[in-house]
Amino acid sequence: MATIKDVARLAGVGLGTASRVVSGKGSVSPATLEKVRKAIDELGFRPSHAARALLSGTSRMVGVYIPVLSGTFYTPILQIIDTELRAAGLHMVVAFGVGLGDARRQAVEGIEFLIERGCDGIIMMTSALADEDLAGLGAKRQQIVALNHEFSTLPEQCFTVDHALGGRLAARTLLDYRHRDIAVISGPAALADNVARVDGFMRELEEGGIDTSKLWVAESDFSPAGGWAAAKELIESGHACSALFCANDEMAVGALSYFQEAGVSVPRDLSVIGYDDTPSAAFSAPRLTSVHMPWREMTLNGINALLNRCYDLQRPVSRTFPVTVTLRASLAKLDAPASKATRSRKK
Repeated sequence: MATIKDVARLAGVGLGTASRVVSGKGSVSPATLEKVRKAIDELGFRPSHAARALLSGTSRMVGVYIPVLSGTFYTPILQIIDTELRAAGLHMVVAFGVGLGDARRQAVEGIEFLIERGCDGIIMMTSALADEDLAGLGAKRQQIVALNHEFSTLPEQCFTVDHALGGRLAARTLLDYRHRDIAVISGPAALADNVARVDGFMRELEEGGIDTSKLWVAESDFSPAGGWAAAKELIESGHACSALFCANDEMAVGALSYFQEAGVSVPRDLSVIGYDDTPSAAFSAPRLTSVHMPWREMTLNGINALLNRCYDLQRPVSRTFPVTVTLRASLAKLDAPASKATRSRKK
């Protein structure tokens, strides 16, 4: 396999000159550039990743940390990141927690792993870190961006969406469809983005004249299995409701599956609205109405900000991401504002 030394020797130039041509950094005369390129073609020279790193002073790798590698939420975001990095001639390295145990410790270890692998920058999607964890990264924290989370010590490096608004839109949609007897399956209370969306949902209902203290509310874990279990609990409780808000799509899909098995017709017996508008929402049965969070726009702008920091680029960066509701078949309007229906049944 040809080396950079072989290229320099064949082109009749110094090793430093050949290196400048390969790296694209530094000035080289047109005649010398042509000689080196001919030598590269003749030898079939392809610099290894390690060689490129030595020549450029960067690894051309960007690390990504996510709490768990499962489900339909993180996969599309990883695909966006990988596609964008490849287009920029970069590579993605992923570290993730196992979903159990100490989330903070896993996040610290995962980010340390990415730093040890020589990643030029890191994209992280976790709220488990504390300010002292970030401070412990030293200068490296300047090459980090956070997606879907906010850290007070990194205000310009955080890219998130308005979850409080998302929750309000979910509640407003149900109110507009004349639902007032509403149940809620919340995500983990320890997650800030879940708290924001549920708080926004409750505030909008209260402003619409709903006594939220009387709502049926269950806390689950953002998984389809958690949604199934909570939906089963709702039906077995006998609680009267006409609509169910699930704080993410995965729980909503699990709930839809349980309802189908329990003989609860959606939306005839019970309307369901999810949150995130992940790809699974469009292919559930029935297709799921969901709060559309602009994950793609958020992710792309976070990537742009990180590449600007790590590679001195001038990519455009926006922090305004519109939140909407995607209406699908799982939501039905009640016939009259005053109508009430006991949509739960025991099996």
